Amino acid sequence: MVTISRIRTEKVPFWASIRVKILLAFFVVVGVSFLVAATNLTGLVSNYLTEQRTREDTQAAENLAGVFGPMMQTADSAALNNRLRESAEGLNGRLLLLDTDGKVQFDSFNALCGQRLPLPEVLRVLMLDETSAYGMHQPGGETVERMSGESGAEYVAYGAHELLGPRGRNGVLLYVSRIQGMVDSLNAVSSQLNTVFIVIAVAALILALFLSRLLTTPIVNLSRTMRKMGKGDLSVRVPEKGSGELRQLAENYNTMAAQLENLDRSRNQFVSNASHELKTPLATMKILLETMMYQPDMPGEVREEFMADMNHEIDRLTGIITDLLTLTRMDNKSDALKMEEIDLSGLTEETVRLLTPAARKRGQRLESSVAPDLRIRGDRTKLNQVLYNLIDNAMKYTQDGGEIHVSLEEKNDQAIWRVRDNGVGIPPEDQEHIFDRFYRVDKARSRETGGTGLGLSIVRQLVGMHQGQVYVESEPGKGSCFVVELPRNGKGAGAV
Repeated sequence: MVTISRIRTEKVPFWASIRVKILLAFFVVVGVSFLVAATNLTGLVSNYLTEQRTREDTQAAENLAGVFGPMMQTADSAALNNRLRESAEGLNGRLLLLDTDGKVQFDSFNALCGQRLPLPEVLRVLMLDETSAYGMHQPGGETVERMSGESGAEYVAYGAHELLGPRGRNGVLLYVSRIQGMVDSLNAVSSQLNTVFIVIAVAALILALFLSRLLTTPIVNLSRTMRKMGKGDLSVRVPEKGSGELRQLAENYNTMAAQLENLDRSRNQFVSNASHELKTPLATMKILLETMMYQPDMPGEVREEFMADMNHEIDRLTGIITDLLTLTRMDNKSDALKMEEIDLSGLTEETVRLLTPAARKRGQRLESSVAPDLRIRGDRTKLNQVLYNLIDNAMKYTQDGGEIHVSLEEKNDQAIWRVRDNGVGIPPEDQEHIFDRFYRVDKARSRETGGTGLGLSIVRQLVGMHQGQVYVESEPGKGSCFVVELPRNGKGAGAV
């Protein structure tokens, strides 16, 4: 079984989960963005209303100063007071006329006459020779009510403008403006924006909860599945829902899990098959040895026959172990390729020549057709083993007197080997498994031929190391054709 270690199985605290982090990030981004927008909007509205009110009050003070400047020196007090009171009522404010010493001479409220008003706006006109001055203040409810006559108000504005008569400057006009309504409007706008902000923040929080759940559910499912795999259950899979990267993650994970499960199954099968294959010759030798031990008077020719059988089983056992070690080295990538330029045509002819005597001994005919001077980059020893195993396999599964044909050709910058025989062939349902380790189509017949069941697995591994491919074309009763395609200039995996 595949063992997966160091997988944390404890549950992640909610506050440390990715869902909370996404939730907070979304909430902060939306909240801060709207807070900045609301603050800027409030500031824009406040500046607009303030500037507009400043212009209106300043213009009103200037216009009134042009009217009352000459009247302060020519008109009688009663007429001036009446005119001043009418103008103040029209502006919904208070008007005061001060002399050059800052003392109130006329007041639309008739309350501060004879008093000096040390207001900043008045002093700026009288002391700093400014034409006009304007300012908004929050002096408190009592002062505001005393100056503007507006009860319950906290804000008031003062607009001062110089008075010019026939003999030059003769005082200051002070316009006391009621601005509490403007301030209340600004507060109402700010309150409405705050309410909208709270509503949007709550909506953003709800939306963030939904989105975070939507985004993290596949990850939570993946984590839950990984915990189950960590406990040894390789059959679990992640639901493939949604779209985009999360669905791709689930698909890739399921592919990986399927590969792990297949690997675990194939390794278990491999261990079972290897144990069985190793046990068979050992059991046979044990029976032979026990028979010899318990029959000391066994005839010499029988004893020699038993010894020959044991020698045959030892050879088979040695072959299995050798092939297992070869596959193990290739699996561990410790058997690196020694890449060089190879005369594949010469290698093919040499291998066919070496195996021709064995074929003749079986009454088989081994022939070849080789493209001349075909060269590729590869490991000569390992490619020789590929061709040797394929020809040897064809000889084992071809009846005596049969034919085996080996060909080499070049096509699309690939070197192609074909090893064709007219033997028993391979059933269609077995063709996809013949490269599996210890797989045999006919187990009894395979053992009689002396095969280990690993030759074709070694072929597939060696061809794969050269970045090539091997497959079989076969029909029962008509023989088989094994095809090996090798890139001529490709660099093999694990090459040195």
